[in-house]
Amino acid sequence: MLDPQVQSRILASLNHQEGDRVPIWDFIDNRAIVDHICPGWTDYHEAMVRVYHTLGIDLCRGYGASYAESDDGKQICSEHGTVKSKISGRTYWLIDYPIKSLEDLKSFEREPISEEWANSEWIAHLKTEIARFEPYTMYVPGSGCGFHATYGLMGQELFSYAIYDDPVNVERLLEIETESAYRLAKAAARANLCPIYFIGDDIAYKGALLFSPDFLRRTFIRSLKKCIEPLKSAGIKVIFHSDGYVMEILEDMIEAGIDGLNPIEPLAGMDVGLLKREYGKHLVLVGGVDCSQLLPLGSVEEVIQATRDIIRIAAPGGGFFIGSSSEIVPSTPVENILAFYETCREAGRYPIAI
Repeated sequence: MLDPQVQSRILASLNHQEGDRVPIWDFIDNRAIVDHICPGWTDYHEAMVRVYHTLGIDLCRGYGASYAESDDGKQICSEHGTVKSKISGRTYWLIDYPIKSLEDLKSFEREPISEEWANSEWIAHLKTEIARFEPYTMYVPGSGCGFHATYGLMGQELFSYAIYDDPVNVERLLEIETESAYRLAKAAARANLCPIYFIGDDIAYKGALLFSPDFLRRTFIRSLKKCIEPLKSAGIKVIFHSDGYVMEILEDMIEAGIDGLNPIEPLAGMDVGLLKREYGKHLVLVGGVDCSQLLPLGSVEEVIQATRDIIRIAAPGGGFFIGSSSEIVPSTPVENILAFYETCREAGRYPIAI
């Protein structure tokens, strides 16, 4: 069972109220902090939960593999045994796709995941993860909405050709992947294990969308809305994640039903102050502290100051989960990680007085 104080803290901010302090949301992919907090660990999953509890992370969508330097060069496959990746620089990079040409797209076949599997094995997995993180961290279930999964099967370059040269098969594949995501969302809504659901589909990069707003409205927004519908019917709040600058279609995503936005990348042009002013009464802002430059490369003093600044801007009135602007990446030094979360815990106490 989740600690009552943690639950109260999260629900207050989720409903745009002030609890005892700003909830902390994050995703850690950093071997150094695991070794620092849990020296000599033998069970990685148990060690990661201890890391989250020690740092005061109130809610999360999981954690990364935290590869070591000795893992460089290893290859891994997706759950479907198709998309191959290579570990390098303590992270993984895609090196192969199941769809390599327009001819492959025409012949590629895949069935949506079964509703039976979603309602049994997947829900059992979620229950395990939720119990693993209790009592001090809320594990938030989630999935994509089918759009990223579609272009992820072939890569952005081929997908960009395919949407013009073979839109029929792109649409066919999108329907399959959206249906899979919908069945997961419907199963989560039926089980109602958590008041929040996370939908993550990357549709943008620094300064712009990956695809035109009109194309995304015809495809991505339709998929997003379908996946949100059963969750909203169950009273579950939806936090949507995309890296990059998403302002051009933010209104469309709000109309589709999102309740929160993550990760709010400042270096991509996402302005947390603007978001707080324009959307803060209705949209929960999640993340916001730069993880690409500030946290891995800044000084401890710079990390502390930036964290205090965003708390001052975004925390008043609730509706804010503070965290990194995506994840704690492998290159982030331990001293910056510790300073970041300590500042979140101390400066984030209500009433905000900084």
